[in-house]
Amino acid sequence: MSSRDRILGRVRRALADVPSGDVPYEQAVQRDYLREHGGRSVEETVDLLAENLADYRAVVHRTTMDELADVIGRLLSERGSNSVLVPSGLDAGWLGGTDAERVADRAESSPGELDALDSVVTGCAVAIAETGTIVLDGSPDQGRRRITLVPDHHICVVRVPEQVVPSVPQALERLDPTRPLTWISGPSATSDIELDRVEGVHGPRTLEVVLVSGPPEARG
Repeated sequence: MSSRDRILGRVRRALADVPSGDVPYEQAVQRDYLREHGGRSVEETVDLLAENLADYRAVVHRTTMDELADVIGRLLSERGSNSVLVPSGLDAGWLGGTDAERVADRAESSPGELDALDSVVTGCAVAIAETGTIVLDGSPDQGRRRITLVPDHHICVVRVPEQVVPSVPQALERLDPTRPLTWISGPSATSDIELDRVEGVHGPRTLEVVLVSGPPEARG
């Protein structure tokens, strides 16, 4: 008997005494908890996101859409990045301020090839203010999950206010559970039994979040 058969057998035995007319799970579980804590304005919600991101040791930047390319270019330059990993659906204009080599997100890229790249730039699916969490869902502007786990430097662009929600329940309503969701609260870190913090174990050691507001200015 395979492991799969054993697990399914246990599930069947656990459900054997459940009446066929039992209340469905969706109705049996109470959902009357608070959807958010406090009545913040849009500006206060974005400020809370920035505060909690920084508390998790992410580096937070604020800019406008018209200045985004210059900000990303500056961050890559300050990092000394000569190569940047680019998801297939990322707005090409976002990288207009850098001369770094642009490397496409390819299914055949090996972990070693990804590890050799200096930085990765992505968008996001949603950002949660109360927890300081960025969620990626593998959309074209975010790419495959591994491209934000292997390179050591991740620049993530969050459009405000439309991609910012106050709470986890509100974020879940926006997300498709069938997609490959990656929840990021600061740079990768862990602590040993003596509470010595080590960064970069499960992902990038440096996470820079760019909160960008407004549409780009029209060009004549």
